Amino acid sequence: MPYINVRGVEHYYEWVKKPSGSLVKPVMVFMHGWAGSARYWQNTADALSEQFDCLLYDLRGFGRSGGKPTIAQASEAVAESESPQEESEAIRELTYELEEYADDLAALLDGLHIRRVYINAHSMGASVATLFFNRYPERVERGILTCSGIFEYDEKSFSAFHKFGGYVVKFRPKWLSKIPFVDRMFMARFLYSSIPHSERQAFLEDFLEADYDAALGTIFTSVSKAQSEVMPQEFAKLTVPTLLIAGEYDKIIPAEMGRQAAALNDKVEFVMIPKTAHFPMLEDAPTYLQRVQEFLQINTPKPQVG
Repeated sequence: MPYINVRGVEHYYEWVKKPSGSLVKPVMVFMHGWAGSARYWQNTADALSEQFDCLLYDLRGFGRSGGKPTIAQASEAVAESESPQEESEAIRELTYELEEYADDLAALLDGLHIRRVYINAHSMGASVATLFFNRYPERVERGILTCSGIFEYDEKSFSAFHKFGGYVVKFRPKWLSKIPFVDRMFMARFLYSSIPHSERQAFLEDFLEADYDAALGTIFTSVSKAQSEVMPQEFAKLTVPTLLIAGEYDKIIPAEMGRQAAALNDKVEFVMIPKTAHFPMLEDAPTYLQRVQEFLQINTPKPQVG
């Protein structure tokens, strides 16, 4: 499997491509959400691979990517540094702030020698992508944020969420995935329409395998008072043309949060997909792809000449 060292951490990535002769296709990067992996983007990438070379990767600490650099990896990163500044960057400890994950993506693209991309990101990954759009606007052609938005800070509910989240992350026995129907119960909160068993099982396995520090750390950085204050500002200053897609019955990031985020900036187009929840790309793939293709202005019929 292909891996690349990104800031001292081994990151899993893969390409989904279709032959196109001499045509050079643009690159679309897919970013997954909390405790997930690139696996759930596979079908969407396959569908868009006629128009794009699709790059899927697992965020640091999730899926098949490492959580922290090993001593050998850190030493290698230092050895490859070309300046004192790069050496300092290579040896410092990475945090789980979402801005760090945005910088991870920039380093990944640098490592693969990719300058400019389209980005399709989901949930926590969409928050990272929004930060990336503003930190590196020259590197983004267009962006798609799936199940994203802004939220208000509530100390009591946030505290309860963090306490419960810490418990969930701590107690994840690997044998859980072997129990019949656990995948269905695990995904019930995330779905309105059904998805295949194999996809539910993959979600459960990704959750059980996620790095403890990364899973817990990103709970605190994603749902925080700081993020509730930062994200409205980030949406307001976007210059990248962006499509924000929400699921009508999403309990994780309600559609109204996405609608409020889109209202902050005329660069952001809002679309809600009926009868879906937190994974509209899987629950109603045809509608999801249609909305994406309309935004990207691809697969539109061309007028006949003559």
